[in-house]
Formats: sequence, C-alpha cells, structure tokens
Amino acid sequence: MPLIKQVTSLSLAVLTVLCLVVATEHRAWGYIDPGTGLVALQSVASVAAACSYFLRRRILSFFGGNKAKDAPRLPVAVVADQGAPRKVA
Repeated sequence: MPLIKQVTSLSLAVLTVLCLVVATEHRAWGYIDPGTGLVALQSVASVAAACSYFLRRRILSFFGGNKAKDAPRLPVAVVADQGAPRKVA
C-alpha cells in the first residue's frame, strides 16, 4: 500500500476515535476542596517572592538608580599631632 493511503487511513482512524470519545462523554461529579485555590494562590505568591528576591538589584536600580553599587564610606579620624583629618584605611 502506498504511503499516502496509509497516512489517510491512520488519520481517519484517529479522527473516528476522537469523535467517539467526544460523543460518549459523561458528566463528572467531582469535588474540589475549598483550600485548593489557596494553595494555588500561595504557589503564585511564593514564585513572585522568589523572583523579586533574585532580581532585587535590578529592581532597586530601576526605581532608585545605581545606589546598590555605591561603596560604603570609611570613617574619618583626626590625628592629634597634625590636626588635619585623615581617612582611616
């Protein structure tokens, strides 16, 4: 049998099976626990919190400039013999 006839026969068989599955559908009486929605909401919130934690530097730089890259300033000490302030290393 040529390939085109095999493909046509297979596609008709799949279409027939799909039509039978849809035609014989029964109504399902299932129960969904009220807490299921809260679990889904908690999952979404935890993913959002994790993403914001890992992207916090980008978020801070977007809203506040490049303040995250500023190095902390060192304290200034006064040396008694010279009288002029110097930075402590």
